[in-house]
Amino acid sequence: MFTGIIEEVGQVAAIKEKGKERRLTVSSANLVSELKTGDSISVSGVCLTAVDITSQSFSADLAQETWQRTSFSRLKPGALVNLELPMRAGGRFDGHIVQGHVDGTGTVQSLTPIPSGNDYRLSIFVPSELTRYVVSKGSLSVEGISLTVVAIEGTTVEFAIIPHTAEQTNLTSLKAGDPVNLEIDVIAKYVERLIGQEKSRKPLTVKTLVENGF
Repeated sequence: MFTGIIEEVGQVAAIKEKGKERRLTVSSANLVSELKTGDSISVSGVCLTAVDITSQSFSADLAQETWQRTSFSRLKPGALVNLELPMRAGGRFDGHIVQGHVDGTGTVQSLTPIPSGNDYRLSIFVPSELTRYVVSKGSLSVEGISLTVVAIEGTTVEFAIIPHTAEQTNLTSLKAGDPVNLEIDVIAKYVERLIGQEKSRKPLTVKTLVENGF
């Protein structure tokens, strides 16, 4: 489990095809020293398994589905990616629950400075099948970053980005039209499922008992 608080911005060193899979190699100055083979690490919001770890980089194998269903298809050597190690048991919960399971990809519309301030306004397109989970002041993981929604209109979702977030993530390296990984708050999915089960539950009547063989 992750929290969406980015610990380091890594850089794509290579992407090599290996049959129907690809191997992604990421340069890391800090977190790589804490990794061992088989450990999980969030790369721009995607939970991957670290292999071939060196003093300056780690690699991870990407299944074809991972390549197709995430923003990784835009990655090239030199691209910046957000890195986060799993939350330690007993650690501080600073963001929100992020599993590293991408629900879909959005598209950057704009990242613009707010007049007379140092903040930015990030606007992204979110697929309509995911917008029902997005609420104002709620959480949404974008490229693995725990962000708070400030406005939503149709399929356009906006966030206020403070200078620290802009400096410590890959957001300022993105441009309009770039795909971004999205993971909705898992609590919203559980609530939806529970409500659906409650609505589908039949009332206990004589007819229901007969139909079920009682």
